Amino acid sequence: MRRFAALFAALDGTTRTAEKVAALADYFRSAPEADRVWTVALLSHRRPRRAATSAELRAWAAEAAGIPDWLFEESYAVAGDLAETIAHLLPPPAAPRDRGLAETIADLAALAGQPAEARRAAIRAAWDALDPPGRFLFNKLITGGFRMGVSQGLMTRALAEATGLPAADLAQRLTGDWDPARVGWALLIAGGGDAARPYPFALASQLDADPATLGVTADWLAEWKWDGIRAQAIRRGGVRALWSRGEELITDRFPDLGPLIDRLPEGTVIDGEIVVWPAGADRPAPFAALQPRIGRKAVPKRLLAEAPVRLLAYDLLEWQGLDLRTAALADRRARLAALAAAQPAGGPLVLSPAVPFADWGALAAARAAARDRGAEGLMLKRIASPYTGGRRRGDWWKWKLDPHTIDAVMVYAQAGHGRRAALYTDFTFAVRSGEDLVPVAKAYSGLTDAEFAEITAWVRRNTLERFGPVRRVRPELVFEIAFEGVQSSPRHKSGVALRFPRMLRWRRDKGPAEIDTIEALRALAAPSPDRASG
Repeated sequence: MRRFAALFAALDGTTRTAEKVAALADYFRSAPEADRVWTVALLSHRRPRRAATSAELRAWAAEAAGIPDWLFEESYAVAGDLAETIAHLLPPPAAPRDRGLAETIADLAALAGQPAEARRAAIRAAWDALDPPGRFLFNKLITGGFRMGVSQGLMTRALAEATGLPAADLAQRLTGDWDPARVGWALLIAGGGDAARPYPFALASQLDADPATLGVTADWLAEWKWDGIRAQAIRRGGVRALWSRGEELITDRFPDLGPLIDRLPEGTVIDGEIVVWPAGADRPAPFAALQPRIGRKAVPKRLLAEAPVRLLAYDLLEWQGLDLRTAALADRRARLAALAAAQPAGGPLVLSPAVPFADWGALAAARAAARDRGAEGLMLKRIASPYTGGRRRGDWWKWKLDPHTIDAVMVYAQAGHGRRAALYTDFTFAVRSGEDLVPVAKAYSGLTDAEFAEITAWVRRNTLERFGPVRRVRPELVFEIAFEGVQSSPRHKSGVALRFPRMLRWRRDKGPAEIDTIEALRALAAPSPDRASG
């Protein structure tokens, strides 16, 4: 763990990309191979199974430190991070011993399903063997909150530098469903011949400038930005697979797309968006209609009938076994259009339509009507661009609609975490329902540190009740809340749920009498799948 802790310190101690790449490359050259595999896994957002709950860790750490629970909780409230709190409070190690990262994670995995006393003894023994930096990382592994501030692209660059292999090849080998406990370094780096492995997804950057700054319109393809699940459909090596952008295999969750994949020619990979598209409809249903299908391993026939899906195809990444990613978008889309045209009419594969426009003003007018088509805005793609995994700024842009906004009053506040542990940053907001206030959203981003500090002082002076870490406050501070959409929700007391709420600004110029009403939100809401099926 000392070598891994030194890597963590090196990465945490710099903001320079070149220094991060150099530190990672050196580690990938010199660390034990099993540790390298687990480091790649952690940086690819794969987590070991949790060996203890937060409540158990807090109790065991307070016991090991010889302090009462209330003192541990007060320390935690100041530190704001459980792993850091435990590392600071534990006494010096009684039996220091260095263990490798892979060995440590294997020990944690062996604790799954064990009685609480056995897990407590094993974790206490590990604490006694680790120095504070090692304890901190060990605690992060237990809690599942491990972060190293390194993007997948940066890690791939470091791997390429350490191994001498092309970064694009390595990026694809690290995608998909692989188990770091079973894959050796050589197999991981060389590739295991997984026929169902997806390509790294190409991502777009947010367009905040005037689109006219992009140059002549003839260089660009515009299409709708759909609100669904980004996915790759793969038919390769006799295997069919459907992967989400989060590198989760979702084939079984969308059995209605199985016949589509079966009809694809061997050696085909399509990038697209899964959306619910009701029979006879001229546009996809809101994202809310897709949510009941997202978390299901098995989909009942009723839900298949109520929420049929389509794959709106964006791009063709592989054709007859040939990798097309370096070809121009214009060529890839022409082949994709021919493939889609050969599919049965009314089937689940549809080419995402291009949006024609003569000039940037015409495109702006089309964007304004995006919600009428069930879209979030527009995608702009340079027709000469290759398909590059990750976010390559300049070739692909997302030009989203301006969000909905409401004015709402803060009714609850909770302290943040990490560097904001001493500040109240997590707020619950309400709108008016007659003479009452109804909570409708929670948000924690969008303000400056100075504003959070000012609000924290106000919260401490205006607390009405405490519920553990949460404070109910006087309903006086008004904020402008932005959100992408609203849907009917019988699961919420307000009857609505906001999509991606965040704070735009603190409305110092408004009082609680001027906030919006629940009726205004309900007027925007799309019917929920639960209500639609009832």
